[in-house]
Amino acid sequence: MANAKADATRAALLDAARQALTANPGATLADIAAEAGVSRATFYRYFDSRAALLDALDMEPDPGARERILAAALAQMGERGLRGLSMDEVAEAAGVSRASVYRLFPGKSALFAGLLDQYSPFAEIRVAIHQVTGLPPEEALPMLLRTVAVAMAPRVAIMRSLLLEASAGTPEAVEAAQAAVRPLYAEMAPYFAAQIAAGTIRPIHPMLAVQTFLGPLVFNLLISSVAAPVSGLAVDPEHAADAFAQAALRGLLP
Repeated sequence: MANAKADATRAALLDAARQALTANPGATLADIAAEAGVSRATFYRYFDSRAALLDALDMEPDPGARERILAAALAQMGERGLRGLSMDEVAEAAGVSRASVYRLFPGKSALFAGLLDQYSPFAEIRVAIHQVTGLPPEEALPMLLRTVAVAMAPRVAIMRSLLLEASAGTPEAVEAAQAAVRPLYAEMAPYFAAQIAAGTIRPIHPMLAVQTFLGPLVFNLLISSVAAPVSGLAVDPEHAADAFAQAALRGLLP
């Protein structure tokens, strides 16, 4: 009988905690005890810490945990690469439990995908692709490249690290990069295919058209920190985008 009563109390506390944390992810144990209608002493008899409660709920109530985990992972990856990244050390640096890390990112592939999602410029570029649908290449290509330049320029160091991991063939990085880049190509290629069909771009495989269009600017941005000191010439990213857009138009127009 006593065990049944204890189980019922524990279940009621978990239910109250779940409701309190859903309404307010920052709810304290005192808040949760009040929601459950019990004293903190009673609550502590069942859950001796907030971490024990979260493990029992299998929830992640801290809204800033994801950002802290990604920041810690990015710093660690910059020091030792994705192969040397330790999920345990990421958890410690982010100030969360190991279980919290794995709830948000089940493995290194998911963590790398999260880094791409958080720090890559792909989202802005995909929005711009939809905005230029139907526009002729003379208008669309400069607009798209300027978007790439503005979105990528502040993130060059991050993108260089992420692309290095993917180009090195790290399985987790390759898997995540493919998941991130494929949708970008899948949305950009139909624009070029439609323009080729309309005769406004010369016949070329749409994927090659995308690479012809994006490649020079992306390469320019990635090597900017090395090329500028060597050449003594720093080129504004948007100016470079306009120049590469005109070069792409000369190569792609009939």
